[in-house]
Amino acid sequence: METLLQTRELSKIFRTDEVETVALNKVSLDIQKGEFVAVMGPSGCGKSTLLNILGMLDNPSNGKYFFQNEEVSTYKERKRSLLRKANIGFVFQNFNLIDELNVYENVELPLIYLGIGSHDRKAKVEEALEKMNMTHRQRSFPLQLSGGQQQRVAVARAVVANPSLILADEPTGNLDSTHGEEVMNLLESLNRNGTTIVIVTHSERDADYSQRIIRLFDGKIIHENFFKQK
Repeated sequence: METLLQTRELSKIFRTDEVETVALNKVSLDIQKGEFVAVMGPSGCGKSTLLNILGMLDNPSNGKYFFQNEEVSTYKERKRSLLRKANIGFVFQNFNLIDELNVYENVELPLIYLGIGSHDRKAKVEEALEKMNMTHRQRSFPLQLSGGQQQRVAVARAVVANPSLILADEPTGNLDSTHGEEVMNLLESLNRNGTTIVIVTHSERDADYSQRIIRLFDGKIIHENFFKQK
């Protein structure tokens, strides 16, 4: 398999005038194209910090991060942003939809940022909404939807630009078990079609959808479980 991303001795330290907090401590990992990986650990262990660095929302304090064989750990925000928009989709626990935009407009937004023309945007948005079974609610606003529907819209927004990587931070955290299972089945289906998925989760049930579980504790990888390809 081809490697999508690598970290080498990756560390993240948050400093204030009085306190220094080590969020990540020399984390080295490889994720291959087409993998489904779950990152687990107690609150405060560095899971979300790691996801933010993998998603190029933040830079490490030390170490290196390679994305598609490109060393990106020292990139400035503008360069990170361009690479992120073209390659990475995000799914968050609290959905992060824009209340003032309807479903269609929320899903369309990443394509506008990428400068894609209106005709192509329409085709891509309609395809993404159809995959998520949300076409019938495309003119609804987020507050008119259930939590499960909002998360399906968030997944549609994450995949609309056909990213090579989807990062999901507690994607079922605000959902009941039925809607949570729906969202995980959607992510599993996307993975079967070739998209690399990395989720941060406290849920063993959600982690069971993955092919590999990476366990963090105090900012370090303490264990990895490998499973057969699904």
